[in-house]
Amino acid sequence: MAHPVYGLNELREMFLSYFESKGHLRLPSFSLIPHNDASLLLINSGMAPMKTWFTREEEPPRNRVCTCQKCIRTGDIENIGKTARHGTYFEMLGNFSFGDYFKKEAIPMSWEFLTEVAGLEADRLYPSIYEEDEEAFEIWNKDMNIPAERIFRFGKADNFWEHGPGPCGPCSEIYYDRGEKYGCGRPECTVGCDCDRYIEIWNNVFSQFVNDGEGHYEEMTNKNIDTGMGLERLAVASQGVASLFDVDTVMHITNKVSEITGAHYEESDKTDVSLRVITDHIRSSVMMICDGVLPSNEGRGYVLRRLLRRAARHGKLLGVDGPFLYKVVATVAEVNKAAYPDVAEKEAYITKVVRTEEENFLKTLDAGMKIYTEMLAAHKAENKSLFSGADAFKLYDTYGFPLDLTAEMLEEEDMQVDEAGFRELMEQQRVRARKAREALGDVAWAGIDLGLDTTPTLFTGYDHNTDSGTVLAIVAEDELRDAIVKGAEGVLVLDKTPFYAEMGGQVTDHGTISLNGAVFAVQNVQKDKAGKFLHHGVMESGELKKGDAVTSSIDVERRQAVRRAHSATHLLDAALKKVLGDHVHQAGSLVEPDRLRFDFTHFSAITAEELSKIQRLVNDEILAGLNVGTQELPVEEAKKLGAVALFGEKYG
Repeated sequence: MAHPVYGLNELREMFLSYFESKGHLRLPSFSLIPHNDASLLLINSGMAPMKTWFTREEEPPRNRVCTCQKCIRTGDIENIGKTARHGTYFEMLGNFSFGDYFKKEAIPMSWEFLTEVAGLEADRLYPSIYEEDEEAFEIWNKDMNIPAERIFRFGKADNFWEHGPGPCGPCSEIYYDRGEKYGCGRPECTVGCDCDRYIEIWNNVFSQFVNDGEGHYEEMTNKNIDTGMGLERLAVASQGVASLFDVDTVMHITNKVSEITGAHYEESDKTDVSLRVITDHIRSSVMMICDGVLPSNEGRGYVLRRLLRRAARHGKLLGVDGPFLYKVVATVAEVNKAAYPDVAEKEAYITKVVRTEEENFLKTLDAGMKIYTEMLAAHKAENKSLFSGADAFKLYDTYGFPLDLTAEMLEEEDMQVDEAGFRELMEQQRVRARKAREALGDVAWAGIDLGLDTTPTLFTGYDHNTDSGTVLAIVAEDELRDAIVKGAEGVLVLDKTPFYAEMGGQVTDHGTISLNGAVFAVQNVQKDKAGKFLHHGVMESGELKKGDAVTSSIDVERRQAVRRAHSATHLLDAALKKVLGDHVHQAGSLVEPDRLRFDFTHFSAITAEELSKIQRLVNDEILAGLNVGTQELPVEEAKKLGAVALFGEKYG
């Protein structure tokens, strides 16, 4: 008897409702941008946003939680479109237990959902276990009445979850048999075969050990459950379709792409590849932009740029001359609005970002393709099968062609690119850029060992313009000294200071450090890794010695001017968000007494009208004469009060 067929949006709701009925707290998907996790560019699994709950660094809102998490994985980007199973964007259904239930409860719930709620045929489902996990075997065999021959045992590579030291444990997966037509035809074809017949649709991870990093496993007191099930894979099984690209919501997007391009699915293998690439990449791009990612040349912004540019090129291959991806945004929003209403709310903004990136790329693509064609002809004339790294780098550096885009075009010519040569040139460019940045610094610090402890200098400048302090160290003529005399340039290190050290784009205080007529003029202040303030300057009169009790005085007029410019950057940041949108983020600044520079992320040039609005908003706030106060708070407390954290939140 055939099982019932459910749409992807129905299956998502069925899963979350089922686990709510089992005492789980339903949480919305976390953002694709990781929060306080520098180890990931983008969220790539259901449990990734909950790491601190599993480790108990933070207390979970409840010990039972269920989610449907948006995920991005780009490790197999070159296979997108060529296979039926690879995608960059997917949704991961998950039920999680933080020290609450374990195997005896998790296994029956997974089976009950698949067979009784989703209605999949029990005789087409096959569990697998880690080969040494007898407890899981007993539950499947004795409690769930699954015959031993239907329970598959796999080794560590397949059925044991661990990533270096830390929590880890065995897995129990559930495979669905899609039927012989998806198989490889070999007599020995069974669960675990690489063909498309048996697909894994559920993975129970039993987090029960701690790995010390040297192969020793200790049983955890509070064991956890981390379940992952790809929503699209479940939909493939429920709907009986060939691939994730044939699932109802995804096919809606492909149909829209077909309508725009005139190309139709299953016309030819080449057309199918392009349609899949475009469909997959526009899904990913829309969700990333919705969560605050903008195209750029680094980090997650570069991931987005690669996806959009790869999709735009496949549009070209289908005969589309102008921008077209932006026309698909509304369809992506429509099929996702049930679970992610913010995509529909931000539809106009997302459309504008996609269209701007498309238009910019198409300009460079036309110019770059001309150069690429010439380079290709030259390589072929010399019978070369390896495209030079230097040429690939020029296409990237001058025309914005990501390496994988060049590699993909070359594959169509039965050629490969010299990736090692390309990466060597990339590294050389990074070294040049780093040296250029160092050269721009107007203060050189020789990195001399000061012989001091790691106690940071106490900064008292929030409420002191003048303060006393003790000279801890003196550097003059690139050597540690016991004293510094008139005319000498050097560095003084104090135990406390009212001088602001250059940081976050704000310039340093100027002023004097003095004692009984001896005056050291401070021209710059830097901070070393230990938090010691390094007062750079020149000895104008007298002599100062290590251990002297000195008076530090800042140039108050300069400080006030810098403060005004700093306040103006915050007003400008707020005005930009109001006029251009909440996606605007500060990306750097320079705050000086008489001017400020403010760098920010946006996807197009500001119009004259927008600029006028921004200026008016900032000036109105200045004329309002608002009070400005200073508070030092823990980061999380400051955020609760509305503080804006920038630059990856690198704050003390």
